[in-house]
Amino acid sequence: MDAISRRDIDFLLHDWLRVETLAAHPRFEGQSREDYDAVLDLAGKIAAKLGESWKISDSEEPRLDQDGLVRVQPDLREGVQEYFASGLQLSSVDEAHGGMQLPFVVSMGIAAQCMAANVAAAAFPMLSTANARVTTAFGTEAQIAAFAAPLHSGEAMGTMCLSEPDVGSSLGDITTKARAEGEDDLGRRHRIFGRKMWISVGDQDVAPQTIHLVLAKIEREDGTLPPGSKGISLFLVPKILPDGARNDVQVIGLNHKMGYRGTPNTLLNFGEGDRFQPGGDAGAVGWLIGAPGQGLAIMFQMMNEARISVGLGAAALTYRGYLASKTYAEERVQGRPLDDKRAEKPVPLTRHADVRRMILAQKAAAEGALALCLYAAKLADLGESEDAAEREKAEGLLGILTPIVKTWPSEMGLIANQHAIQIHGGYGYTRDFDVEQIYRDNRLNPIHEGTTGIQGLDLLGRKMLFDGMKSFALLMAEIRGEIAACADGPLSAQAAALEGACAQVEAAAAKAAEGDPAAALTHGSQVLHAMGHLVVGWLWLSQTRAAQGAGDDALAQAKLWACRYFFAYEAPMIAAWLAPLMAGDDTTGAVPEAAL
Repeated sequence: MDAISRRDIDFLLHDWLRVETLAAHPRFEGQSREDYDAVLDLAGKIAAKLGESWKISDSEEPRLDQDGLVRVQPDLREGVQEYFASGLQLSSVDEAHGGMQLPFVVSMGIAAQCMAANVAAAAFPMLSTANARVTTAFGTEAQIAAFAAPLHSGEAMGTMCLSEPDVGSSLGDITTKARAEGEDDLGRRHRIFGRKMWISVGDQDVAPQTIHLVLAKIEREDGTLPPGSKGISLFLVPKILPDGARNDVQVIGLNHKMGYRGTPNTLLNFGEGDRFQPGGDAGAVGWLIGAPGQGLAIMFQMMNEARISVGLGAAALTYRGYLASKTYAEERVQGRPLDDKRAEKPVPLTRHADVRRMILAQKAAAEGALALCLYAAKLADLGESEDAAEREKAEGLLGILTPIVKTWPSEMGLIANQHAIQIHGGYGYTRDFDVEQIYRDNRLNPIHEGTTGIQGLDLLGRKMLFDGMKSFALLMAEIRGEIAACADGPLSAQAAALEGACAQVEAAAAKAAEGDPAAALTHGSQVLHAMGHLVVGWLWLSQTRAAQGAGDDALAQAKLWACRYFFAYEAPMIAAWLAPLMAGDDTTGAVPEAAL
């Protein structure tokens, strides 16, 4: 059984997003559909290899050896190494750095296949590629050669080290410190001291080198650290130093997770022992990347890319659960249909209306989430356009959509995965069927790279209220353009429903803007959910319209029914999410802690 539909990926990329038009931009000049299809075909083969270790790497978790090295499941290790040997990690990397320089949206089509097959294995290239992209964007030529090049080749794996044992999303409170130590060929050298928590791929036996991007604060002359997020800087800290010596970076523990188990998740110590350099200077060696105090701003490039990847991983797992439960429902016979209770033989589960409801709910979530992530990836490509107006528009849309891209697939994917388990009945609650692991793997996605609550504050606060609603107005104009295109024809009813949803969201935005921002932000998560449904409803309308001219009647009909389902069952939830804000309810903000 396929883990994701290649036909749908092709439809979304070519018939809907028309990625071939990107070849009109100098960055992608000379590229063609044949080029894109070739790498997508290769990705399908590599995904199949990664899929072989999906189950076994869930039961055989990474382990920490006495030498401080994390051992991952051997089949997973081999699959990840084969991925890097294929060169797929170079798909969107600049030609100047040895890459193919393909559109980011095409690289997301590659990632979707690999994530659906084995999301834990796909985390290795995702993190390494994002790490290398930050290094090439902000590092010196010497840093790029020393650190980005081995990440591109697969000789090193990359991490992002933000959180600490006592500091999660409030990064201004981190205490990891950097002590200046002069300059060398790689730039401003520092000694790093501190602990980092929740570090995926923190150390492993997939590659001999690990390169950490570490957030830390540069120690002042009096030994204190600068307060707040503006005092955070970013450092490149390799496991193995350029002279071949082992850096003072130690894995001191593994986090044992509910799902996503094939990816090691570690607790790291920087500069807290001389285990690897007895008698040497204290502190892990790291090199400043960018300017002092720019760490969080630089790291947000990697974090925003990671948030799109998290959304895509959730979409891929949602898709896998949808296909698994659909296949099961088609094959499993049970009960008699409502319209023929005297039937002699039981019928497939797909004859039952409630099962069809749950399948449609999953289809709407899976295909809607995949469309959302690929649309955002294309905006990232257009954000590098040579045309200033096109670039500004793409950046504005991507900015307001990023918290939705991260959250909507993550939250709605879990609901869809619950439907997949429910369709399997008791079997879905066992480890004999894939859907229970799909759910466990997917449960991480509303948490990492910024929780749903953080994304709600980002959307309603930074991207709407504190932006003066400029990006919001841009988004609403795009949505209304699609409504106008569908006003007459088979999607007119859905277009009218979307217009009604636009009015509801605009009224809520105006309500939020007229009062105390702190009071409005207590409704951030609900606004995020409502905005997510509005945006995905728009994209369902758009892709369904495109499907009518794609030359595939079966696909066009399937899209039409899923679109009908979304507007009949999902779109009405928008008003319910916005109701507390519209009513001025202050329950969550005003409730005393003692009453909780």
